[in-house]
Amino acid sequence: MDRSGNAPAYIFYTAGVSAAALVPAVGAVLSRVPGGAPANVIADRSGREIWRYTAPPGQGVANFRTQTYRGKPVLTWWQGSTVGGHGSGVDYLADDHYRVIATVTPGPGLGSDVHEFRLTPDGRALITAYQEIAADLTAIGGPKDGTMFDCIASVVDVATNEVLFQWSAAAHIPLTDTQVPGLLPGNTSYDPYHMNSIALDPAGDLVVSLRNTSAVYDIDAHTGAINWQLGGRNSSFELGPGVQFGFQHDAEFAAPATLRLFNNNSSGPSTLGPSSVQWIRLDLEARRATLVRNQTHPSGLVTVAMGNAQGLPNGNTLVSWGVVPRISEFAPDGELVYDATVPFGSYRAYADPWPP
Repeated sequence: MDRSGNAPAYIFYTAGVSAAALVPAVGAVLSRVPGGAPANVIADRSGREIWRYTAPPGQGVANFRTQTYRGKPVLTWWQGSTVGGHGSGVDYLADDHYRVIATVTPGPGLGSDVHEFRLTPDGRALITAYQEIAADLTAIGGPKDGTMFDCIASVVDVATNEVLFQWSAAAHIPLTDTQVPGLLPGNTSYDPYHMNSIALDPAGDLVVSLRNTSAVYDIDAHTGAINWQLGGRNSSFELGPGVQFGFQHDAEFAAPATLRLFNNNSSGPSTLGPSSVQWIRLDLEARRATLVRNQTHPSGLVTVAMGNAQGLPNGNTLVSWGVVPRISEFAPDGELVYDATVPFGSYRAYADPWPP
C-alpha cells in the first residue's frame, strides 16, 4: 500500500537476520535459509531492488542508511560478527558510486557495535561498543565473580579515527537500574544496559538510549556527567499522562524541545502494550515530560527488538517495526500512507532520494 505522495522514492534497509535481533542461536540458523543472509538493500517503494550488498561469509551487515560526510551524501553501514544481541566489527562509508571511502572503529580494543553509527555535521561519528568486563553481579541476582557487557559511547573523528570522547554506562549507571537482570538467550555474560542509540541534543551533548534500563540519558559531551534521565527507575522528569515506554530504540530530538523514540513496549517475556513511536516534549526547567503524539500501527504490532523512526521532509514519519517484518509511513495526522512487508524485519529503515 502506497499513498505517500511526494515522499522520498527509495527505501534503505538491511534484509536478512540482524545481529541486533537478541536471539543469536536462532539468528545463526535463519541466516542459512534463503533470504536469511544479511544484506544492504536499496529498493523502490514497490519493492524492486536497485542495489544489494551481501557481506562475506561469516559476517553480517546492519544499520544501512544514507548520511552526509563533508557535505556529500554517503552510504553507511555496520559490518562484522554477531555477539549475543549486539555486534563487533567496523563501520563503513561509501560514496554515491558504492565505493568504500572510509572505515571507522570506536577506539583501541573495541569493535564497532551494530546499534549506532551516526555522523555529525562536523565530521565526527557516534558509535556504540560493547566491552565484556568482570563484575560483582550479586545486586541483580548474578554471581559475585560474574561477567557483563559494559556499553561504551564513542565520539570519533572520521578522517583520523581519533577518539575524541568516550562514556561508559557501567561507570555511571547502577546495576540495579536494569530491568533485564537475567541472562539473555544464548548469552553467558549479563547485559544490564544494552545501549542502542546515540544522537546529539540541541546543545551538542549526547542522547543515549539504554534498552535494558528503559531509559534515555542526556550526557555532557565534555565531562560525561548525566544531565538528565527520561524514564526508567530514576527519571529526572515528572511523566505526564501517556508518557510510558519500555525497551526503546532510536531516541533523538525531532525538534528543539521534543524527543522522538521508538517504543518497543516489550522485552519479550513482558509486554506493556502495542509498540509505537512517541514524541515527548521536555520542559527542562520544570522537569516535566509531556506526550505530544503516540503513533501505533493499525494492526497493533508488538516488536520485542529493533525498530526506528525517521522524520521525512514532507512531515511524514517512516517506521521500521524491527523484528516484525513491516516498514510503514504515517502522515502527521496519523494516517497510514505506506505499508510494506520485508523478510525477517530490519533493525532500522530509512527513506531517501537516490542517487543523490
